[in-house]
Amino acid sequence: MKIVACNSNLPLAEKVAVELGMPLCDVTVRRFADMEIFVEIHENVRGEDVFVIQSTCSPTNDNLMELLIMLDALRRGSARRITAVMPYFGYARQDRKSGPRTPISAKLVANILVEAGANRILTMDLHAMQIQGFFDIPVDNLYAAPLFTRDIKGRMGLEAPLPYEAPELNIPGGPHNLMIVSPDVGGVVRARQLAQRLNVDLAIIDKRRERAGVSEVMNVIGDVRGRYCVLVDDIVDSGGSLCNAAEALMRHGAAAVEAYVTHGVLTGGAVSRIGQSPLQMLTLTDSIAKTEDVRQSHNIRQISTANLLSRAMRAVSDESSVSSLFD
Repeated sequence: MKIVACNSNLPLAEKVAVELGMPLCDVTVRRFADMEIFVEIHENVRGEDVFVIQSTCSPTNDNLMELLIMLDALRRGSARRITAVMPYFGYARQDRKSGPRTPISAKLVANILVEAGANRILTMDLHAMQIQGFFDIPVDNLYAAPLFTRDIKGRMGLEAPLPYEAPELNIPGGPHNLMIVSPDVGGVVRARQLAQRLNVDLAIIDKRRERAGVSEVMNVIGDVRGRYCVLVDDIVDSGGSLCNAAEALMRHGAAAVEAYVTHGVLTGGAVSRIGQSPLQMLTLTDSIAKTEDVRQSHNIRQISTANLLSRAMRAVSDESSVSSLFD
């Protein structure tokens, strides 16, 4: 078993290597003068079970090409099995024809990954579950819900202390006053899973999206008056939907609002927008490496997925159950 790290999220790859107790494979990933990508593997990978860690986040196309070229290099180096570990799967939001003469880019990326040499995909919180069906190879889609559940319970003092620093979560009225909120109808399944894990109530934001990247909150389904609301989503991009949802909850009488989101894309002025919003805290995973703006933000924090990913990689390598990690 060998672990290869590309450049999109080296801190996460290093944490995964520490969890597994093995070093990262010695590779070179660099650019030529014209920005073409060059990859060289300095270790023998013949017959090895190789895991390539790369999130296809911004710059999306560069990171995707890095991954594809690394997969090709490993295949030509006679690796026995190559697993593309993609904590964040870019192009996942283009999972269907949104209009006439538009692409299904998620399917195209799936085809390219397989053609480049991937034998298996390991990812987390895909934007749409049907993307697993775009591949003709095994796909393991991990969930951040167990991490979020542990973090929330640890912050409330309901479980053993967390192995990392985290702000206390003091909910007026006690833990039963917590409410999980889905920021749109499409995320209800994800939010309900977390609500069931925490044994708390669920509310839903009903919104109408006029055009891409712009949303208008229309209504709140559920009584949020006096409740400590936690928004749950898979991706925060511009932050507009999340901030609008937080404002709507406060208008409907919520005591306070936090958010837990798996992938912090955070484009444009998202960090500033979130900083000025009613959100007391936005908790992200490290599926996408934090920027300097995120480090300096007063209400954005990250929790690590390294333990979850390392356990999944070990399970894949040992041919044992991955679904047990969802419990």
